[in-house]
Amino acid sequence: MERYLKETKMLNYRAREIVALVRSRKWNDLDEYDKIGEIYRFVQNEIVLGYNEFDDLTATQVLADGYGQCNTKATLLMALLRAVGIPCRLHGTQVVKGFQRSIMPKIMAKLAPPFIVHTWAEVYFGGKWLSLEGVITDKAYIAGLKRMFPAHKGAFADYAVAVKDFSNLQIDWEGKDTTVQKEAVAEDYGVFDVPDDFFPAHPQLYKGLKKFIYEKIGRKIMTKNVAKIRRYGEQ
Repeated sequence: MERYLKETKMLNYRAREIVALVRSRKWNDLDEYDKIGEIYRFVQNEIVLGYNEFDDLTATQVLADGYGQCNTKATLLMALLRAVGIPCRLHGTQVVKGFQRSIMPKIMAKLAPPFIVHTWAEVYFGGKWLSLEGVITDKAYIAGLKRMFPAHKGAFADYAVAVKDFSNLQIDWEGKDTTVQKEAVAEDYGVFDVPDDFFPAHPQLYKGLKKFIYEKIGRKIMTKNVAKIRRYGEQ
């Protein structure tokens, strides 16, 4: 398991900010199950869903932003898990863009490539690897979606959620897989020890002007749209 515990440039868990966070939350005082659970809930709900400028941010940069999407939340989650001695790795994929259409500005929906790089963290627990993809969407945001679609049952693929059963989301840590966007996966790249290896090999397909529009305009609108839904859930 040593390879799944190492620190890297992106998983910079010995940084002052992360050391202080782990100490203040007393995560090292917990057993293995609760270490995972408390860290999972922190990244899920205190680092709310939002769209960072880049995918390859360090864990401390994600922490400073205070919000994240699939790729950046995976980095922070992995760093915090490794900081308390929990082995973890990265699972890399591509997803279809359509499951985010209702939070995308129209120009982004047109300019975005058909596939988007998507990752999640996997944790080694109970003798097997478990997906922690459900950490991506904070529960207040999900509450907003539930208010918007109170009667929806079965498959759902929109608003940054892609699941088989919207009425029975598996996003809470209970010692088993959690998923929230997995049904949008179009291509599986497999598992990687660290995000530092994955992102240089599999960059987003945005380039040139499209990349500039996303980084400077599109992602900010998407984050604001998500925040509106979150506030609706908090009412």
